[in-house]
Amino acid sequence: MKSRFPSLTALFLLTAALSVALLTAGDTDPPPGGAIHGAPVTKQKTVRDFGAVGDGAADDTAAIQAAVNAPTGRVVLPRGTYRITKPIVIDLDRVGWTSLSGGGVARILMAGPGPAVKIVGTHEGTASPKSVKPNVYSRQRMPTVDGVEFVGAHPRAGAIQATGTMKLTVTRVVVRECLHAIHLVKRNRNVIVSDCHLYKNRGVGLYLDNVNLHQINVIGSHISYNAGGGIVVRAGNVRNLQVGACDIEGNMGSPDAPATANILIDCSAGQAGTAEVAITGCTIQHTAQATDSANIRFIGADAADRRWGHLTIADNVLSDVQVNIDIAKARGVSITGNTMWKGVQHNLRVRDSSNVVVGPNVSDRNPQYWGQDKAGEGIVFENCRDCTITGLHVNGVRRAAAGLVLTNCRRMNVSNCTVLDCENAGILMKAVADSIVTDCLIRNDRPDARGWVSLRAIAGSGNVITNTLLGTPPEIDPKCLLAPKPTNWLAPR
Repeated sequence: MKSRFPSLTALFLLTAALSVALLTAGDTDPPPGGAIHGAPVTKQKTVRDFGAVGDGAADDTAAIQAAVNAPTGRVVLPRGTYRITKPIVIDLDRVGWTSLSGGGVARILMAGPGPAVKIVGTHEGTASPKSVKPNVYSRQRMPTVDGVEFVGAHPRAGAIQATGTMKLTVTRVVVRECLHAIHLVKRNRNVIVSDCHLYKNRGVGLYLDNVNLHQINVIGSHISYNAGGGIVVRAGNVRNLQVGACDIEGNMGSPDAPATANILIDCSAGQAGTAEVAITGCTIQHTAQATDSANIRFIGADAADRRWGHLTIADNVLSDVQVNIDIAKARGVSITGNTMWKGVQHNLRVRDSSNVVVGPNVSDRNPQYWGQDKAGEGIVFENCRDCTITGLHVNGVRRAAAGLVLTNCRRMNVSNCTVLDCENAGILMKAVADSIVTDCLIRNDRPDARGWVSLRAIAGSGNVITNTLLGTPPEIDPKCLLAPKPTNWLAPR
């Protein structure tokens, strides 16, 4: 009897046809201005349709600007080098939603001063949905630059500048030989920078320039060899800055900015300051040649209030610099899980700060690395209060007063730390009050350790040193101690 059901073969063919139809339904580009429900689909125009040549010699400024102004919505740059001499201005409120797309095969050669692309929005609110005006959602949201290489061919040529944007997205972009690669000014909200190469620029890789900016994620990018710094925040009002899984290196000082950092957050010139920052899972290194350089440097607005911080530095690899982590005038800082070496002056320096927690980190002198003998690599706290240092491992500090130095500090908790084979002393406490050192291992078993002191305390008052294994008898001013003497120390064999 003939079955009333279709054969398995027919059913398979029908399912496959439906799957292909569903998968390809969205493959056609929308028409210029965007496809509106039921509108006819037309071929996507490119900047070539507006007269761009893309040979690296012709001036394509007017053609690309015309494509932006049309508006096409998605401004497509086919393979080629597009030489421009003035900024391409994307006025979002006028032209509507806009993306600039090069597919990884287009280059913009900026042969004039200013940014190659200037994105201008009108968002004046916060990140809260109720503060976003209707025209921002309907015409301006998520301006995008993707898959384009920017090359500077003028001393003042930049790449991307943005102001007044909501949900700016910069992805798969290469910028080199420019002034600033990505320059955020005035006010922006909800920015994403990912999968980018900001490389060998005369200024800053990512520059937050006196900007009011909350919510910015910097992910999976290479930011290297930028003379003015890798990621730089100056003044402004910045919150919720997240830097993750990036390689940031070699961003050395220039004659105009001799003291710089791979990541520099400098609140000193602003009123609002910067806070709520997470720097996690990055490799950050190679600025040792620059004067007073740092891998991560945070400078709060003032030492008295110490308002700025809420800073997390976790699980990074940091090396080859004057100071690996440099914190000043900050409050609420957590530093954990980092590996640090080759800090010529210090691996960690914390000054004029409070409520700083330094958890398990490795500060190690590894003989495999060249120039290691020139590095000091000490850990220093100056003029700090209310800090906890626990689980820290310090090995091989040279040319410093001690492996861990506390100066003019109060209410410091140093516990479960290991300080080994450091020159001069393991821990130095100078003018420290109301603090505790407990459950630590402090030794130096190197053959040249003669004259070494495990723990030295000068001046200060109200301190407790207990349950700590010391390699030599400590040198302590009795006035420093709350108890008459430290307990449970062990002299070398």
